[in-house]
Amino acid sequence: MKTLKIGELTARIPVIQGGMGVGISLSGLAGSVAACGGVGVISTAQIGYRDPGFEKDPIKTNLRVIVEEIQKAREIAKGGILGVNIMVATKQYAEYVKAAVKAGIDLIISGAGLPMELPKLVAGSKTKIAPIVSTVKAARVICRFWDHHYQRMPDLVVIEGPKAGGHLGFSRKQLEEFTPVTYDQEIRGILAEVKKYADKYGKEIPVVVAGGIFTREDMLHAMELGADGVQMGTRFVTTWECDASEAYKQTYLHAKKEDIVIVDSPVGMPGRAIRNRFLEEKESRRESIKKCYQCIATCNPANTPYCITRALVHAAKGETDDALLFCGENAWRCEKMEHVADIMAEFA
Repeated sequence: MKTLKIGELTARIPVIQGGMGVGISLSGLAGSVAACGGVGVISTAQIGYRDPGFEKDPIKTNLRVIVEEIQKAREIAKGGILGVNIMVATKQYAEYVKAAVKAGIDLIISGAGLPMELPKLVAGSKTKIAPIVSTVKAARVICRFWDHHYQRMPDLVVIEGPKAGGHLGFSRKQLEEFTPVTYDQEIRGILAEVKKYADKYGKEIPVVVAGGIFTREDMLHAMELGADGVQMGTRFVTTWECDASEAYKQTYLHAKKEDIVIVDSPVGMPGRAIRNRFLEEKESRRESIKKCYQCIATCNPANTPYCITRALVHAAKGETDDALLFCGENAWRCEKMEHVADIMAEFA
């Protein structure tokens, strides 16, 4: 199996662990994946939710806890590669990026919008940057913009397909139109677009495929298309090292295929989740938002059906009947608890 090279960084196993928030991939999971030869990724989404200061000042608390979680992950990672996932839609996005860079993070992966100003925010640092794209158009827009405004390219590109978990970079119509065959064509198109700019800059830009990656066979298929590796989230949720509550992990182990549904997130994007009592209640009743936790820039508390921060925090804490249970399309395939080392050995 070939290694994944991101500039001067080399992952022995070409697997990036997807960033999952709130509180699903923190230092425990990310550090373990990095220690096993992959790229471990901490989600910065409301990362300070367990801290006493979170209720009073969520953003200030998150910015402090980003540094703390990176430091804790470093102790576990044994010199392995660590990244953070920072959503472009995050309020005070630039401050989150700067906090991660200051803490010495190796890689920033950024989606939920196009990270147009990311090169400027990491200028002068060794931190690598990777946009998440879902279409050829998005890849073209970001590469063209970075080329014109910053004269630099991504260090890595993540292609996130329609089988991914959580917020998706597709409309409902696109989700219905894309089949495995047609999306393979889209992946090839994105690879060609990235290569065009890689050739212009005389550098290698590795590309990884995400969304629906569950087995080694899935990885091999992505590599047959031309990818350099994969990003995988769902498979890592049901590991002993995952930072989520045991109750959250059990929802994956008990989920059936028909339980995995597409939902309309309060922040204006389609998302994939496990159907539960919470979702059924929200179809008929709106929640009165009494406090805003300053998470997503596109959220308006005055007209949102429920607070997504509270719903995701409940999930992380194990209050699963009153939670939004984000997951990938293959969550129903999780049948047992595993160790990160065993999954990484499978992919190696």
